[in-house]
Amino acid sequence: MKHQLQLIHEVTLPSTPASIADVESLIDVACAELALSEDVYGNILIAVMEGVNNAIIHGNKLDASLTVHVGVHNNEEWVCFSITDRGTGFDPEAIPDPTAPENLLKENGRGIFLMKNLADDVSFEENGTVVNVCFRR
Repeated sequence: MKHQLQLIHEVTLPSTPASIADVESLIDVACAELALSEDVYGNILIAVMEGVNNAIIHGNKLDASLTVHVGVHNNEEWVCFSITDRGTGFDPEAIPDPTAPENLLKENGRGIFLMKNLADDVSFEENGTVVNVCFRR
């Protein structure tokens, strides 16, 4: 993560759809503690949930024996969520543009697009198994 941040919360979850509720609780606690605006909270909720869904479904292939780790990091300027899966990774640059005419009717493929448009900074590490979704405070 390129910003100098301090870890303030973290959770490790099984790769099941039910884990999403725990992520939402983590976001609620962190945003309340940091007194973030409702607009920032809304962007965080959607972008981080997309990242965790991608980690569970695409990274860990819904294998409940594999975990997803979510960390909340902050400093005076930024709040960032790191999402780590145990999958084999992917090339984020190889994801098709969901706004291209040939992709408009596809049912999936918009998660990274949403994250990049809602967050102020999105970066991938470790062959795509770690995504950092960052927001200016």
